[in-house]
Amino acid sequence: MTILIKNIQLLDGTGRPAVKADVLVKKEKIYAIGSFPKYKADEIIDGMGAYLSPGFIDINTDSDHYLTLFSNPSQKDFLLQGVTTIIGGHCGASLAPLLYGSLESIRPWASPDRTNINWQTIAEFLKTMEQRPLGVNFGTLVGHYTIRQSLIGNAFRKLTRNEIAVFKFLLARSLKEGAFGFSTGLGYSQSQQVPYGEIKLLVETVSKFKCLYATHLRNEREGLLDSINETIKIAKETGVRTLVSHFRPINGFQNDYETSLELINKNIAKADICFDVSPSDSSDVPVVILLPSWIQNSDKKIMLKNFQTPNIREKILKELPKLNGRKIIITSAPGNEYLEGKSLEEFSANRNLDVKNGLLTLMEITNFQAVVFYGNIDIKIVKKALFHKRAIIASNSAGRSTAFSKFLKLSEKEKIFPIEKAIYKITGLPAQRLGLEDRGTIKDGNFADLVVFRDAEIRNVILNGKIVVKDGEFQNVLAGKILRKK
Repeated sequence: MTILIKNIQLLDGTGRPAVKADVLVKKEKIYAIGSFPKYKADEIIDGMGAYLSPGFIDINTDSDHYLTLFSNPSQKDFLLQGVTTIIGGHCGASLAPLLYGSLESIRPWASPDRTNINWQTIAEFLKTMEQRPLGVNFGTLVGHYTIRQSLIGNAFRKLTRNEIAVFKFLLARSLKEGAFGFSTGLGYSQSQQVPYGEIKLLVETVSKFKCLYATHLRNEREGLLDSINETIKIAKETGVRTLVSHFRPINGFQNDYETSLELINKNIAKADICFDVSPSDSSDVPVVILLPSWIQNSDKKIMLKNFQTPNIREKILKELPKLNGRKIIITSAPGNEYLEGKSLEEFSANRNLDVKNGLLTLMEITNFQAVVFYGNIDIKIVKKALFHKRAIIASNSAGRSTAFSKFLKLSEKEKIFPIEKAIYKITGLPAQRLGLEDRGTIKDGNFADLVVFRDAEIRNVILNGKIVVKDGEFQNVLAGKILRKK
């Protein structure tokens, strides 16, 4: 099949200004760029002066964590925003490798009990995924906690030399088999005590393979500066290409956040660090993340028992953060879908509870699987951070976020940033960080992942040479590919 996209302003993903051009697609690839007024293609898209860019790359998503890769294979919410490639395996949790066929590491996000697991290695996982239709391109990192939990369970102790050796072997094999890098979730209770030395030894392997290291900071609040300095130190000492995951200015810690941005700037020459950020005032998080850290990693039966023990429940309530129930929106409530879209304030009021007791009740009735939008982000500082030279735009979601649509509106409609630089942040830059050589830019021979948009509205999306969004409507075509790092 051939597709001719004509009369467009071409933004090639490199940061260069737009140029007028036509683009010809044959089969899966970009065949030619130029002027083809008389070419008779199977399908012609007349852009009428609209922009054409590479398909957007969401470098930090949760579609694997929430298992929507299986329950919602179209991933159409991404496509309708122009996102053609998503990356999973963040925050220390990935769907492979699995030593014993267990997905325990993703339990903070979803229950894996009904998932049919027929893989162990990254190679087997990617091969399994290739046999399933998928609406977007998907690649993965290797999760630190996924391997660590397989090796020693939930024990809080240092790894032995033999365990480190096994860990490094599994990590190296996974990177050879196509993983794009390695992630840690140091902010989660199960990983907060992991020593710096362990992370450094593992990241040295990542650096040797010239892959990406992505980290959820050890502390995003009162320990933010220490966490950023730890990340800068590991980048300096290993030379690894680093990504700070969902780097956000949490209310109450804005000054430390701005100081952290300055630290990243000062150390760019010796520490190759970028960060991803979403244009939102809310975090999309599993509801259990709001609990004190000492209880988060407990078995669900133990947590439920603690909730029902008066003195322990009182201790939990006292240690919960200050909550604005109107700004906490329930986005997922397995088994209680009628709650989705309601605020925590509404939920609590309907049960004659204060907001904190309402939060615990929400956890109880959803078996700790609820997900909420938590309005705890300073949006004014976010808007500044979006256009930092080391910022990459990401959703940090399973598709519910409108991060890319919002970012386009900020850059194209409000004109606070040149459109060519904005597109680079969601195409060429994430492709460079990941080592995606044939996506992220528009040039002859690259895969035809393309987006036509005007006034920040996505009109057409082409994925691997197939039209998947036409005139703003999803075409129910699943044309995604499973990606491997070369």
